[in-house]
Amino acid sequence: MPAVSAFPGLIPDESIDGVAHLIQTALTPVFMLSGIGTLLNMFNTRLARVSDRIETVRDKLESTDDKTGKDARALLKRLALLHYRTLLLDAAILFGGVGGASACGSAFALFLGSVRDSAVAWWLVLMFGNALVCTVIALAMFLGDSIVAWHGLRVTIFLPHKRDLLTAITPQD
Repeated sequence: MPAVSAFPGLIPDESIDGVAHLIQTALTPVFMLSGIGTLLNMFNTRLARVSDRIETVRDKLESTDDKTGKDARALLKRLALLHYRTLLLDAAILFGGVGGASACGSAFALFLGSVRDSAVAWWLVLMFGNALVCTVIALAMFLGDSIVAWHGLRVTIFLPHKRDLLTAITPQD
């Protein structure tokens, strides 16, 4: 005599493998959402630091006596790089948010019904795929911010080149 499920239709297969697969499928969007939340926290923290730097550079620019001199041009260049970084971080936060919403949508699609229903399965694939794509784009924007930040250090702070460092540490005869 077959076992009767307490929740008919909820568990598509009574075997251990079927239940394990259902649990894995249901937890995937939740773990993805947790990771996206962590990324969004990091992006927001970084954006706050960039915003603080913008205020510092603006204050220095306002206190500069010579508004057309070399120092003012360097500050304006630094301000432009910081503005570009805010745009990249805003895009990263936007795509991270859309990715998080899509991860929630895929969890909701799982909640609505069984994956065997083709309409729900299509929505699940669409939402989870969108979450993955948006997360990749958000990480690409973050990488762009990191590259701009590194370039900004090279241009505005004048980090020494490798040859200059080697010259400084090599004993002179």
